[in-house]
Amino acid sequence: MKKLLFNSLLCATTFCTYAQEQKKFNDTSFMQPVEVTAIRANEKAPFAKTNLSKKDIEKNNLGQDLPYLLNQTPSVIINSDAGNGVGYTGIRIRGTDASRINVTLNGIPYNDAESQGSYFVDLPDIASSANSIQIQRGVGTSSNGAGSFGGNINLSTNEVNDKFYTEINNSFGSYATWKNTLKFGTGILGKHFTIDGRLSNISSNGYIDRAATQLKSFYFSTAYVDKKNSLRLNIFSGKEKTYQAWNGVPESYLATNRTYNISGQEQPGSPYPNETDNYIQTHYQLFYNHQFNPFWKANIAVFLTKGKGYYEEYRANQALADYGLNDYIVGPDTTRSTNLVRRLWLDNNFYGTIFSLQHQKNNTQFTIGGGFNKYDGKHYGEIINAVVQAAVPKNYKWYNLTAFKNDFSLYTKLSRQLSTHWQLFADLQMRNVVYTINGFKANPTLLIKNNYTFLNPKIGFTYSNNQWQAYASYALAGKEPNRDDFEAGKTQQPKEEQLNDFELGVEKKSKNYSFGANLFYMKYHNQLVLIGNINDVGSYTRTNIANSYRVGIELQGKVIVTDYLNIAGNLTLSENKIKNFTEVIDNYDNGGTQKNVYGKTDISFSPAVIGGGSINFIPLKNGEISLLSKYVGRQFLDNTSKKSRSLNAYFLQDVRLSYTFSKIKHLKAVSLIVQLNNVFNKKYEANGYTFSYYSGGLTTENFYYPMAPFNCMVGLNIRL
Repeated sequence: MKKLLFNSLLCATTFCTYAQEQKKFNDTSFMQPVEVTAIRANEKAPFAKTNLSKKDIEKNNLGQDLPYLLNQTPSVIINSDAGNGVGYTGIRIRGTDASRINVTLNGIPYNDAESQGSYFVDLPDIASSANSIQIQRGVGTSSNGAGSFGGNINLSTNEVNDKFYTEINNSFGSYATWKNTLKFGTGILGKHFTIDGRLSNISSNGYIDRAATQLKSFYFSTAYVDKKNSLRLNIFSGKEKTYQAWNGVPESYLATNRTYNISGQEQPGSPYPNETDNYIQTHYQLFYNHQFNPFWKANIAVFLTKGKGYYEEYRANQALADYGLNDYIVGPDTTRSTNLVRRLWLDNNFYGTIFSLQHQKNNTQFTIGGGFNKYDGKHYGEIINAVVQAAVPKNYKWYNLTAFKNDFSLYTKLSRQLSTHWQLFADLQMRNVVYTINGFKANPTLLIKNNYTFLNPKIGFTYSNNQWQAYASYALAGKEPNRDDFEAGKTQQPKEEQLNDFELGVEKKSKNYSFGANLFYMKYHNQLVLIGNINDVGSYTRTNIANSYRVGIELQGKVIVTDYLNIAGNLTLSENKIKNFTEVIDNYDNGGTQKNVYGKTDISFSPAVIGGGSINFIPLKNGEISLLSKYVGRQFLDNTSKKSRSLNAYFLQDVRLSYTFSKIKHLKAVSLIVQLNNVFNKKYEANGYTFSYYSGGLTTENFYYPMAPFNCMVGLNIRL
């Protein structure tokens, strides 16, 4: 089976002979999903990429969110609000945040249409259903959905599992963290049908005070496959309830109370117990693939993503006028403010289609594809309780707003073998975005309707000879602002961003070792960054800056020393700069602003050094001991390069022990995994934010997200 899967993947990602294509055509059980091959970078594509197999994913899947499974890949930095990787987590690639990383599930866009971020907490344990993941760094190849400014993450769950299986995966660890997963698959029924399913439950108290998380999810997929067609239906859903920990820990608390949580503290006495985030997201995906002959294949898919939820807050001393309410007058007494509990709701539908037509013959592979999606979102807030309840009407909504976004894209990709050693890759994408926002919570009369059209060309060459491969590429990408950027006010409207990405790489692969180097130069125009001041509605939003860049080198390698020992590692060295940065600080003493001009500064959250490594011992046939290392250099919280506003560099060491018992009566296999995280008990912070103002002098307030000290997880996986 492994040989058949390998040959199928090879045919989908490189150039096959007619005989190989015909064999695959007659053996659709192992046909790669067309919707995935349309957007992934193949083996010879001139872009920096990392592929994770199902086995790679399973090694680390003990209940932490998806970014934690990607931590050992090059140029990746992760963080967690709760401190232990369960609940809200974040990922950066080459210093760029999740709102600039394109994420797809089986080729279908996943990024939130308005913030453009990806909230994996809404899809708990999706990794347990993933067959493969590809991470592209930089602009990468054309994809569906949000613009890529730092990378692409593509998850695939649509590969066919040809044999019956049942798995029970259980994990338990520090901070009362539990993961329980039941997976099953029918294999191929009657030569055509297959069904796969999963139920998951994850819970944790979190490292930060009250940062408890309760996550539930399910996954269901069924498919019909014959010699020329496949029809697949996916339905999967996640439900999350997390106590809010997104406000961080004030700097003054780090030395004495690193787990302090400010959320809920506005309630007199004990913290408000239900200061929580609640959200349900359900995905419906329908795919049809057709192979016309050994050279032509096509796919079309339709999808609907429904999301609804709220976060609840206790707020003290709230002015009634801020909620559109009149003063409450009883006799001689006038009430102008009250303590209250409010819910801020989001109710949205995201739906559309993706498609591709692929041709592959002899030395040429051609793809035309694209998609259309529409976002229909409702934002509203309601007061559910108040100390002066009579001042608030029943079921009162103080704002009720809508937003709509249409996104249409069309791309063509060409791969052509020019000679024995040289290959050309060309890619051209057109993307059109129409964004309508009918007011904001703090500015309900501000109406936005913008139309953006981006033309994103990509071109590159690859040279292959024996075990060596080298490539060079150029890619242009454009990206629209996020919802929050538009809230600045009519006089502060943002412009679209542009990125020119140059990549140059070389790698060598042999039976016992591999190594590679990738040089990148990412030049931005009108990149949106925080400059420090508050906008017209009292929020810190981003402003376009003319000139900024990232330049660096990514090194990675692996060597099999013996049958019992292998070593792997990666290292990113980079310079990430803004030219001519102007910081703007609000001055409450005189009602104006103070400007500070810098010639060249570091881009926030962009360390000069990122490294990862693993030493893997295989003392027994089915056992492995892995020493996992991660180093992240200093990160600045803003764009001033001030050490007083930064995250200290940190080095972490984890240990993973695993063993598979293969000869147990009535069971196919039992695997035991022990993961020891942060074994040297390092106190560190992986994320934070800062703001400054003048009020009787300059005040700077820093907030941090401390990560958990030494902690562990134990997993027991049973395959029936």
